[in-house]
Amino acid sequence: MDTLHTVFYFIVALGLLVAIHEFGHFWVARKTGVKVLRFSIGFGKVLWKYQKNSDSTEYVFALIPLGGYVKMVDEREGNVSSADLPHAFTQKSLWARTAIVAAGPLFNLMLAVLLYWAVFMLGETGMRPIVGTVAESTLAAQAGFVEGEEVVSVNGIKTPTWQETMETLFTSAMDAEEGLPIQVKTADGILITHTLVIPLAISQDPKLLFTELGLKAWQPKIPPVVGKVLANSAAEQAGIQLGDLILSADGVEFNDWIVWVKYVQSHAGKMMQVEIERDGQLISVSLTPESKIKNEQITGRIGVGVQVPEGLRDSIMVEYSLSPIDALVAAFKRTGYYSLATVKMIGKMFIGKASVENLSGPISIAQYAGKSAEMGLVSFLKFLAIVSVSLGVLNLLPIPVLDGGHLLMFAVEAIKGSPVSDKLQIMFQQMGMIALLALMGLAVFLDIERLFQ
Repeated sequence: MDTLHTVFYFIVALGLLVAIHEFGHFWVARKTGVKVLRFSIGFGKVLWKYQKNSDSTEYVFALIPLGGYVKMVDEREGNVSSADLPHAFTQKSLWARTAIVAAGPLFNLMLAVLLYWAVFMLGETGMRPIVGTVAESTLAAQAGFVEGEEVVSVNGIKTPTWQETMETLFTSAMDAEEGLPIQVKTADGILITHTLVIPLAISQDPKLLFTELGLKAWQPKIPPVVGKVLANSAAEQAGIQLGDLILSADGVEFNDWIVWVKYVQSHAGKMMQVEIERDGQLISVSLTPESKIKNEQITGRIGVGVQVPEGLRDSIMVEYSLSPIDALVAAFKRTGYYSLATVKMIGKMFIGKASVENLSGPISIAQYAGKSAEMGLVSFLKFLAIVSVSLGVLNLLPIPVLDGGHLLMFAVEAIKGSPVSDKLQIMFQQMGMIALLALMGLAVFLDIERLFQ
């Protein structure tokens, strides 16, 4: 079921992003008088097609959803009838051809703006970005972070929730070698700025960065009172009930739910003698946590949830949304910010200053699609937006075969006053195809390697 869920949302996400990209080419081509023969989502065997008449565009859904294309009347692809010649792509002005090619990536960036606009208007609920315990010798400790401070912005980007804080921080990590400004509000309500310095070697590895960073969300102490018991769980079988107060296990006393959870997690498959208080009476039960695999490690689980004290949720959670105008401004800023971050990442990977581990292939993207969908509509829209930004930016790179490669040829044509020769274009396209296939192969290899790590 999880696999089907992941595949479904991957196809939905990719289908939408590809459709928008190709619609950009299609729409501008039609507007500039170019005849479009086929509009296809996917490659390979045709699953569905529609054509109003023999002279109109054929719309196609194909078997392999990893892309799409718009086929136009083009003299480079065969003989063109005299009736269709005025509507051929090659007969249009340089500026018209440039607009057609650039429209695909630009539509992806426009889609990102619309998605972020929706995200900011819909708003979301998240944990307030309050800093928890800061371990010594971590990057956060070196920058001067103190427990209880609330993060206001990262690198000039407002971060109203802890998730937004971490997403923006990790995206900005590549620029943090010389110092990343993070504005916080102290417990006294004073605004100050910490400068977080992240060495390049650490910023390249997300797992290492998370470990060395030392920034964790603040967690209030919650009494270990049971508020939920899952059916057929180890807790239910041991007789744990709603309202039970966990006092100790094997002589170890607890006054904080998190400490109790960590104790359970570290005792997978081991019997514990647990002391509880129920209706003023002390009760002893034997409890053996089930062994579960989480984050590639075996952890204990008994199937209970905490009883959250009244009013606590309101004190640590925040709900935020923006007006349509403010949301639109924020959407443009966010799209521009992630576009620039993507360009910087690609540039640093190209010169060897960023690890290829930052590449994500179809398997990773599918997993992110499924996970973001599980988290809710806003999370899925944010996922679509960031992938749309990546798709737009990547297609603008001056690599033959990609839209950016065609735009490079048009730039050369504008400078020299005549089109680049077909022979030279074919040679560059072959080089670009080899480079693109090598890059895709590397991304898939890294995806598979991650699965087995």
